[in-house]
Amino acid sequence: MSKEKLMSVLIAPHVTEKTSLAMQNHNQYTFRVRRDATKTDIRKAVELMFDVKVDGVQVVNEPGKTRRFGKTVGRTQDWKKAYVRLVTGQTIDYEARAKA
Repeated sequence: MSKEKLMSVLIAPHVTEKTSLAMQNHNQYTFRVRRDATKTDIRKAVELMFDVKVDGVQVVNEPGKTRRFGKTVGRTQDWKKAYVRLVTGQTIDYEARAKA
């Protein structure tokens, strides 16, 4: 896969209370990824963009939720979430990457 394609695999970091605890306790980071991305694509994209070594990747398909706007009933888009575990001793600093 080309570098341009790999750069588009990761959409955004997904930071919640649960993922913050996983970062501290298990060296595990969470990202929103493209729905057609595979585990190997996610691994290569994280290694390319953050210069770290990935230990493992787990993927979760999140279904969209039903929403109402007045009488109209709709549905939000389905999305994919990836839990990426790094090798011991390596970290990702989101603030430093955003300023660069």
